[in-house]
Amino acid sequence: MTFQLNTIRDNPGARTVKKLLGRGIGSGLGKTSGRGGKGQTARSGVALNGFEGGQTPIYRRLPKRGFVNIHRMSMYELDFHKINQIISKGILSGDAQIDRDFLIQHRYMPKHIEGVSLIANGVPPQLAVKVAVTRASKNAQTMLEKAGGSLIIE
Repeated sequence: MTFQLNTIRDNPGARTVKKLLGRGIGSGLGKTSGRGGKGQTARSGVALNGFEGGQTPIYRRLPKRGFVNIHRMSMYELDFHKINQIISKGILSGDAQIDRDFLIQHRYMPKHIEGVSLIANGVPPQLAVKVAVTRASKNAQTMLEKAGGSLIIE
């Protein structure tokens, strides 16, 4: 198949003609412009989301379940894969420790996350690493200490 200038076409639906409203009876969208008669929905700025025509809406028919803990901290999961990745990239200098500020500075986690949780996933690091976290699993703690690293829980 050869490519020629006279065969170039837009993708189907790429150029659509804007629907003209209020242009006479014959257009099908004259007078009220497809908004029906008068009233709330004929006006601009109407938001009737969830309205079911006077019937009790589904969000009120269904029972409430569970609860949301307002004191819950959002956690970043730091595992041994990520620690090994940091070491292999050579980001970690001499006596620096891996903590929340370090992870934010090197773009491993976003600023809005409140804490760091160390989990036992992957192979423990070969180097002795200082890690400061909000919480750590028991298994991760023992694995890090066996590898010669130190853990600080803030």
